[in-house]
Amino acid sequence: MFTGIVECKGRVVEFKSLDNTESGGSGASLTIADAKDILGDCHLGDSIAINGTCLTVTEFSSDEFKVGLAPETLSRTNLGQLQPGDHVNLERALAAGHRFGGHFVQGHIDTTAEIVEITPDANSIWYKLRVADKKLMPYIIPKGFIALDGTSLTVCDVNDDDQWFTIMMIAYTQTH
Repeated sequence: MFTGIVECKGRVVEFKSLDNTESGGSGASLTIADAKDILGDCHLGDSIAINGTCLTVTEFSSDEFKVGLAPETLSRTNLGQLQPGDHVNLERALAAGHRFGGHFVQGHIDTTAEIVEITPDANSIWYKLRVADKKLMPYIIPKGFIALDGTSLTVCDVNDDDQWFTIMMIAYTQTH
């Protein structure tokens, strides 16, 4: 379980479609650097959300960590398209008994979304998005929340007929 509030930005070091090392598990893996802010209390097997996707840590150092990527994860996210140098949003799993400032976000990804339109509005920005899987539209409701790249955001408008929804991103969220 996560909050949808990004703790830090990491940097992709490597995506391997076939990682035959023990920590790669003979499948796809992703290695992330610039993550020291969230690795101080990390253990093998911990969950870390990368762009909102809940993934298991299979190897880590003081600044880098590796996760395995299942075929289901690759089919429902854009993680397999990441390139070295790309930045990603990172968040550790919730710790029981601690205050959280966002929404309850599972980190189980249903689909991707396409940005259809971007409209500035004072110091905020409207985003109109279209989901790749139209069967999910009934679950997107005005004033509900949705996690995009790991950031939990409030849904503003929904158009089921044209299959789009909007969110508004405040200035703080734009810069963090």
